[in-house]
Amino acid sequence: METPLANLGSKHLIKKHEFVRVIIQCLYSLGYGKSAVCLESESGIDYKSDEFGTLESYIRAANWDACIDSVSRLNGLTNETRASALFLVLKQWLLEYLNRGDDSLALEILQKKISGLEVGKDKVHRLAFGFLSLKELGLDKVDTDIYDFRKNLLMELEKVLPPPITLPDRRLEYLVEMAVWSQINNCVFHNSVDAVSLYEDHHCNGSQFPTKTIQILSNHTNEVWYVQFSNNGSYLASSSSDFTAIIWKVLDDGKLSQRHVLRNHQKPVSFVAWSPDDTMLLTCGNIEVLNLWDVETGTCKHTYGNDGFIVSSCAWFPDSKRFVCGSSDPEKGIYMWDSEGNEIQSWKGMRMPKVLDLAITPDGEKLIGIFSDKDIRILNVGTSAERVISEEHPITSLSLSGDGVHMELPRFEAYSDLVWPFNDCELRELEP
Repeated sequence: METPLANLGSKHLIKKHEFVRVIIQCLYSLGYGKSAVCLESESGIDYKSDEFGTLESYIRAANWDACIDSVSRLNGLTNETRASALFLVLKQWLLEYLNRGDDSLALEILQKKISGLEVGKDKVHRLAFGFLSLKELGLDKVDTDIYDFRKNLLMELEKVLPPPITLPDRRLEYLVEMAVWSQINNCVFHNSVDAVSLYEDHHCNGSQFPTKTIQILSNHTNEVWYVQFSNNGSYLASSSSDFTAIIWKVLDDGKLSQRHVLRNHQKPVSFVAWSPDDTMLLTCGNIEVLNLWDVETGTCKHTYGNDGFIVSSCAWFPDSKRFVCGSSDPEKGIYMWDSEGNEIQSWKGMRMPKVLDLAITPDGEKLIGIFSDKDIRILNVGTSAERVISEEHPITSLSLSGDGVHMELPRFEAYSDLVWPFNDCELRELEP
């Protein structure tokens, strides 16, 4: 075990052996194989661990019994990881029997060795189906190269087996990216989408950040509760407790001029939402109707809902022809309307909790809702299939990325009768 003095860095936190190993991995991944081999020779440190090197030699020699025994004796593996690794090796063994026409031996591997693994019945069933359809197993081509299959097996095992037996893919790139991301997060004046240089610590000049007031908009006669720029940046909409919303035009010099005052609400206006094509604007408020406005003329096109519909959030579909609206009243649920004033669909009932926020994916296929019971519900609009993600802490809102792949969730944690915000947001990948 290395002492702290043998470690690298001013704080002696980096183990030299691990540091060199991830550099070698990086060289291989970048295509600099000769340099990687040279570094391995000079440092005496191999990119692949002794355990994985032994596995590789057994796999290349098709010594499957020794390979299985080696996996079974690896230290530090969970039962699930060990079963997954054994499944990959046994699957390869089975494929090679099938590839040379030994169907009975392949069936024996499936029945006596694979069926007893705790890897999920679906995987075993798909493998069994492969006996009838070689295409499913990738063996439908006459010129199948079995050595390519063994190479693929090694790549799959590298993904399954944990460190230090193997290294996570592109480990050095990940570590550097995390360091850069940390600097960006700590940059108070960050205001750039350009790639960050590795040659120096990242720091944005405060002069590039908008810190000076260029205009004060005082046209509202009471508190302003919500503001939102249009998607093309040409307009700004503001809503107020004075029962109005205002559409502002962005001028060439960056200042704003009042375009329309929207007067049709009988109570404070708490929310606005621009249509994707910026031709329409939704306005709503607590215990209020929902109004749809024509941006060009400032006229109210349609009114939705009845008095008492407590609106919590609205979200447009990408075609600008439909939108959904959620209520914090469980009995009202979620409604889908079109821009012509027609109700298309609704989701409501005793099982529907309070809706806190809504979003539509860019393809218009999924409706994502944040609910008061700490659930995130992803609804397929076309099929009505629903997936529920349960969170441990309350979620107050969501922000969906432009490509619809990620969503950001501000989290809150309860202490006694108080609710305190976390210092960060959770970024989650939206799975298919």
